[in-house]
Amino acid sequence: MLLTIRSLTKTFPGTLALDAVDFDLAAGEAHALLGENGAGKSTLIKCLTGAYARDSGNLHLDGAPISPASTLEAQELGIGTVYQEVNLLPNLTVAENLTFGRQPVRFGMIGQRAMRRQAEELLSGYGLDVDVRRDLGSYSVAVQQIVAIARAVALSGKVLILDEPTASLDARETEMLFDVMRKLRDRGLGVVFISHFLDQVYEIADRVTVLRNGKRIVTEETAGLDRLRLIEHMLGRELEAQTAEGAQQPAEPADPSARELHFEGIGRRGKIEPFDLSVGRGEVVGLAGLLGSGRTETAEVLFGVHPAQVGTARAPEGALDLSSPRAAIAAGFGFAPEDRKTDGIVADLSVRENIALALQARRGWSRPLPRAEQNRLADEYIRRLDIRTSDAEKAVGDLSGGNQQKVVLARWLAMNPRFLILDEPTRGIDVGAHAEILRLIEEVTRRDGMSVLVISSELEELVAVADRVIVVRDRSHVAEFTGADIAPDRIMRAIAAPDVAAPDEEAA
Repeated sequence: MLLTIRSLTKTFPGTLALDAVDFDLAAGEAHALLGENGAGKSTLIKCLTGAYARDSGNLHLDGAPISPASTLEAQELGIGTVYQEVNLLPNLTVAENLTFGRQPVRFGMIGQRAMRRQAEELLSGYGLDVDVRRDLGSYSVAVQQIVAIARAVALSGKVLILDEPTASLDARETEMLFDVMRKLRDRGLGVVFISHFLDQVYEIADRVTVLRNGKRIVTEETAGLDRLRLIEHMLGRELEAQTAEGAQQPAEPADPSARELHFEGIGRRGKIEPFDLSVGRGEVVGLAGLLGSGRTETAEVLFGVHPAQVGTARAPEGALDLSSPRAAIAAGFGFAPEDRKTDGIVADLSVRENIALALQARRGWSRPLPRAEQNRLADEYIRRLDIRTSDAEKAVGDLSGGNQQKVVLARWLAMNPRFLILDEPTRGIDVGAHAEILRLIEEVTRRDGMSVLVISSELEELVAVADRVIVVRDRSHVAEFTGADIAPDRIMRAIAAPDVAAPDEEAA
């Protein structure tokens, strides 16, 4: 084997990120590394490339033990990495980016002609014919990715790690990148390919390794790996028991004829294909799909984080402006994002201040929310959501993950939105908080009439709370299930299979 990893273990405070993970990469192999958020993919790559120091485990490259202490040292050993966001310099030329740090020098001056010739010769091996004198930023993301790969291979030349390289590419650009990957594989490089697009994995990868919750679940030949089994490996079924305790599937789904929010042909290039969606008052719509499938992108388009380029949104009172989060909040929308630490809480602010943020934003900063009202809201939601804090003035960053999630939910509930979007609302929290949040979703929809969109990779969770479940795959809404058809196995098949039959077709 070109690269061998044995019993790689890495812990962070309170988290076992990698639990004795094994991984092998052969020369001339494209090996897909798969898993949902928190599976351990990024941690494994950072330990391999020297960005993180591992706690234990062994790394071997070409049979020799290695222990890179930095990304530069890993690069010198032969391990290069290219990320989704190209980490080159867009204001320099293609030639300057390819030769940066090792430019040909003559009489103390950089030889421009020799540098361009060197860059052109390097790119010719990738079938890329571009003007190397132009700034890198003037080219498409696909061209920038190939330039980044060419530089990484020139500096490293044994192992190439590609982290979500196709996330921002269209079909033509993706195929261009795959042509480059095949050439590198034929030259004997080992390629690690991280992606959430299963069609691409089956097209380019020789083998697949799945990580879940810091553990290696399986490594198999791609050709013999059934898609449905792959999805099962990635998602697991661990939450089934606790979800059953936390909530029951509603016996009476919301009346479709009463739907009051209508999104028609909403979409954004590179994020989500145009889709139609109507949501009723008091209805819970579930959104299922793998990470990167378009589920979070759907939420971000609806909330104006990445405004829709096509389509319309309307309510009974007329058209809705969703051109920005500020506009979405004004329209009565709330959004609790997946990454609560980065996009949800403001860690240094108090519980009170975090709860008041959304309501203050809707009022406008010229009309400060009175301190007495902030105190009242904080006390109400600390009690209502059972937020475990010594007092409302405690910094949110000092709370547990489950209590931080409750504070984010309290922020939006205090605003009393008409439409609340919850992206992975129970990820990374304990069983008790998980059940409480599912109970809260039931409460705000059935008692308060709030419309809710729940995005979750835990299929049993969606079965427990949703009136309808929409499946997203490869940036498109591909299937919808209602009533008795909302079942984990049906949802999983729709996630996995391009040719999935609709429920009525299966019955026929």
